[in-house]
Amino acid sequence: MGTFLTSQEMQELISVDRSTVYRMAEDGRLPGVKVGRQWRFPADRVAAQLGLSETAAEPMPHPDHLDGAGLAALLRPDDAQSVADLVGELFGVMAVITDMDGHPITAVANPCGYYDAIADQPDAVAACLSQWRLFADEPHVAPRWVRTHLGFLCARTFVWVDLKPVGMIVVGGITPTTWPPERGQIESIADEVGIPPQALLDRVGETWDLDVGEQRRVLQLLPQLGDLVSQLVTAHRRLAGCLDREATSPHHTTPHVPQGGDRS
Repeated sequence: MGTFLTSQEMQELISVDRSTVYRMAEDGRLPGVKVGRQWRFPADRVAAQLGLSETAAEPMPHPDHLDGAGLAALLRPDDAQSVADLVGELFGVMAVITDMDGHPITAVANPCGYYDAIADQPDAVAACLSQWRLFADEPHVAPRWVRTHLGFLCARTFVWVDLKPVGMIVVGGITPTTWPPERGQIESIADEVGIPPQALLDRVGETWDLDVGEQRRVLQLLPQLGDLVSQLVTAHRRLAGCLDREATSPHHTTPHVPQGGDRS
């Protein structure tokens, strides 16, 4: 997935005020996607529309930019798990935080019983990783409900660093409109994840029921939670950058610790 510009960077790029950027995005003069209450602008499409090189539309890198660092390296595991637990409890859904390759950096919080029935199976874990990886390649930046290989609904939002997505918050386990699946589909899912069909049939009624309004609310608030995690990551990077600069400063000296009889 390419680089996205913020509204402020669009202001600086085309020398207009923010309200003009918003109007141009709303009426289609600027290619943008609204994520929650914020606009994001794909740099490659902006460059093509404005006749710029894509490099010219790219934002300048942050001085503390960590090339190639994934979310697992940028967010403390305890912090990540706390966010996943909060999301699961707040919305009454399953929640997990992953990197952009779909690898989870937290345990699945608040799993529904249907998911719990297959969670310990290696084949089921591999199938979930594949599904989460697909979420990273989904062309829609804004979250939307998608029916997964297990039959229930999931959605995701991105965590951003330097205007690049570095991870995802994935929520799911939601009962779709048509549920439960037909027996043939249950048998196919059970075969895929390596458990007896009856083990799924016994727990197929244990998914999270959210009405249409609740589902809409989750989609509206999910990007804000992604931004919150992005801010945590940014704060961590700035602190790490300050500590690195202090450690490598030519004025930095190691305090003298008296040894033995040295009382000076």
